[in-house]
This record gives sequence, C-alpha cells and structure tokens, in this order.
Amino acid sequence: MRLTTENLITLSELAIEAAQKAGALIREYSTKEVVVKNKEAADSLASQVVTEVDVKAQNAILEVLSPSISEFDLALLTEESTDDKSRFEKDYFWCIDPMDGTLAFTEKTPGYAVSIALVSKSGEPVIGVVFDPTTQNLYHAVKGQGAFKNHKSWQSDLELKGKRTFTLQMDRTFLKYEHFDEFISELEEKLQELSINELQLQKRAGAVLNAIWTLEQAPGCYFKLSKPTPGGGSLWDFSATACIFNELGAPASSFDGTPLDLNRSDSSFMNHRGVLYASNQLVADFIKKAPSLLKRS
Repeated sequence: MRLTTENLITLSELAIEAAQKAGALIREYSTKEVVVKNKEAADSLASQVVTEVDVKAQNAILEVLSPSISEFDLALLTEESTDDKSRFEKDYFWCIDPMDGTLAFTEKTPGYAVSIALVSKSGEPVIGVVFDPTTQNLYHAVKGQGAFKNHKSWQSDLELKGKRTFTLQMDRTFLKYEHFDEFISELEEKLQELSINELQLQKRAGAVLNAIWTLEQAPGCYFKLSKPTPGGGSLWDFSATACIFNELGAPASSFDGTPLDLNRSDSSFMNHRGVLYASNQLVADFIKKAPSLLKRS
C-alpha cells in the first residue's frame, strides 16, 4: 500500500500522540528508583542496559499505533521486541525506540528520548518523531512537508559563518578510540581555519538526542565509525532523526557518505557503514576525510 501525503500526515499525528504518551510515562519514572537489567545486544554498556520503563514506554506507544498497523498494512520493528522480518515484506514499517539513552535515564541525567519513525521498505524515512521527556520538546518531520519543533516550522541555523563554538556530540565509547587525541587536534585545526575558536565535547546523551543536539547546538556533528563487530547503534536509533535532518537539508548519511541503510537486510545494527550527522556539508566532508578517522581498523 503506497501512502499519500494525507496518510503520512495522519500517521505522523498518531506517532506524535504515541511519543508524548510514552514521554509522560518516562517523565513520571524519572525521579523514581527503577530496576536496571542487562540484555543481549552490542558490546557497549549503553546498548545492553534496559529497564521496566523501556518496556512500559513501548507498550504505551503500541497502544496508540497498533490500529494503524492493520489499517495501513504496516510492519513493525521495535527495540524491545523480536524482529519478525516483516519489514522486508510490507511497503512501510514503524521503527520504534521507546526510550533511547536508557543509560542516561538510569543515571538521572538528560540525554534520553522517545523516537518513532515510519520507514519505507527501501529504507527511506518518511516520518520522524522525537520527544525529549526532560525538556518536553517535540521534534517531527514528514517527507516533503518540512521539519517542526513543538508544532512550529523549524529552520535550524546551520551556517558556519559568524559562529565561534563547535559542538562534538559523541558516545562515551569514542573517548576510548585509539586516535581520539589526534582527531581532536585535527578538528581544532580545521575549526581555526573556519574562525571557530572553541570546541565543546558533549558525551552524555543517546544517539537520538546526539543527533537533535547537533542541530540545536549548531555548528556541530555526531558520528559513529564503522566496525567489523555488531553494534554502531540500530535502525531505531537513527530513522526518526534522519527524516528530520533530511527535511532541514542537513547531512545525515553513512560514514562514507552513502545513504543510511535504514532497512538493513542482514542485521538491525549500523556497524557495517557507520553513521554521520552534521549541521553543515563542509563539516561532514571534513569528518569523512579526517586522517585520524581513516586509520580506524
């Protein structure tokens, strides 16, 4: 079933309702003690941590979205459920992370968010919804309809000219990267060429808000290097924000510059190509060619 623009707008409204419902639940639990468990995932702690709140948030989302699955013949992929592979059969699938940044949530620090996307079988995100329970900011986009923040048209300032601070959003694991210090030196040199004299490092958020904050705190970037082992985030970590970036005209791609593989056939992980988000194409081009990053194993 091919979806019309009217269909997409209707589904985006449902996704917004679902995200805010889950976000309210998460906010309610944010000051409470919750049981933290570990699950099988990638090799990073952030990917292995799960709480009862993740599951409850997912249930809250599905209460809203489940009727649309049958009505519009959609598939479903969620972090806290088994991938049934129906995303390869249906024209579109809901791609849901009920609470990205669970590690930040367990530490009671900002950096967690609800992420809901609708993705085509070809891997194109056509709806993206992100809700930050801490700030209660809502971000969403629909293919061809623009991006919005709190239901108002959003045009993030992505220009480099006149800016003095650059923010590198990063996962904590990147601090252990063998060539981290070398990369920081290279980045600082490049920023000096652009008359940007301050580099800020931010390492407390999950992938979803790392991407959103790349826009909110522009100029900046966020990336994950490709690697041979499973990990690098999953489809549900990047699908919603990719839609938002696309509608803003900001770079969101695999690390090598190819389109994001958001319906990967052999895995739900993104390690095979890595991920690169940037507030500006000039920044993206530099990151892809940084000598220290090209040394990765």
